[in-house]
Amino acid sequence: MTYALWIVQGLLALLFLWAGGMKLVLPLEQLAGPIPLPGLFMRFIGAAEVLGALGLILPGLLRIRPGLTPLAAAGLVIIMIGATVTTLAGGDGAMALIPLATGLLSAFVAYGRWRLAPHRERKNRLRD
Repeated sequence: MTYALWIVQGLLALLFLWAGGMKLVLPLEQLAGPIPLPGLFMRFIGAAEVLGALGLILPGLLRIRPGLTPLAAAGLVIIMIGATVTTLAGGDGAMALIPLATGLLSAFVAYGRWRLAPHRERKNRLRD
C-alpha cells in the first residue's frame, strides 16, 4: 500500500505543480474558463495547488512532519470539489470527470496517509 500511495502522490504532485504553476505564470486573460473567476482568486488557487503539491511529497521525503501530507491531500480535495462544481456549472459534464477523478485520488492519499501509513512510520521511528 505504501508504494501505491507514493506513486499516486508523485503523479498528483506533478499534476498540481503543473496546473498551479500555469495559474501563477500565465496571463489572466488565458485563464478565463466557462465561468469567469477573479484573477486574484485564480492566482490564489495556483499558489494553493503548488503548495499542496509540495506538501504531498516533501514531508514524507524529508521525514519532517509527515502528518502534513494528509492535510495537503485534504486541501487538494477541497480545491478539486470546487473545480468539479465550477466545471459542471459551466455546462461541461464530461470535463468535470477530470477534477472529480483527481479529487478522488487526493482523497485516497489523504485517507491512506492518515489511517494506513502512520502505523508503518511509527514502527520505523521505533526501529531507528
